[in-house]
Amino acid sequence: MSATVEILPASGAPQLLFVLFHGVGLNADAMKPLAEALAAEYPQAAVVSVNAPRPYEGPTSGRPGYQWFSPMGLTEDLRRERVAAALPEFTSVVRSLAMRFQLPWQHTAIFGFSQGAILALEAVQAEPHLAGRVIAFCGRHATPPEHAPEDTTVHLLHGLLDQVVPPGPAIDSAERLVALGGDVTADVLPGVAHELHPQLIAKAIEQLRTFIPKKVWREAMSEAPVLPRQASSTELGRDDD
Repeated sequence: MSATVEILPASGAPQLLFVLFHGVGLNADAMKPLAEALAAEYPQAAVVSVNAPRPYEGPTSGRPGYQWFSPMGLTEDLRRERVAAALPEFTSVVRSLAMRFQLPWQHTAIFGFSQGAILALEAVQAEPHLAGRVIAFCGRHATPPEHAPEDTTVHLLHGLLDQVVPPGPAIDSAERLVALGGDVTADVLPGVAHELHPQLIAKAIEQLRTFIPKKVWREAMSEAPVLPRQASSTELGRDDD
């Protein structure tokens, strides 16, 4: 693993860890706009964008590109196989960074774009307690989820004009996770294609700032005192009229 974008707090130990994974054929620098936006909003976070481990097998734009798995000859079955093969190395990156900064999994968030989003979504399906949140840009599950990741909030963000990874599968995943009792949001923005668009970045930060995970609500409710009160006649089923 090599990190080419790393933004650490100006002082003190990090309170949060944000790990960023780029899309196929790109590199860690492609996530820099997101990294800078996150660092501005969360100055006590460690923000780390890493390169995928293998050289990209396809045409490049002159910059070095990398991949977690090959996109060549991809089918639904091959995608599932290649994602499964890449997952152990992917999850080890997240675990090693959490260990480096001595932060619990609840304080870790994984951000992925395209292929990075696919790996992020599948990683929390495969491994419990890897991250407290996953923010997936222009991605999808390789396999329709059969369970919701425990105590992990999933944010799906997509462009309506995305023709590389159309938004349909992401919407299907959101509906499926909700039916399974998962904690999920899904936003599809008009006028946005397959790109780490500023509007998608802004929406991701908005969700981080405003969305309260089910786990937090559950803990708050369990700790809230139960105040005794007298039941009303309506609650008791009486009608004195």
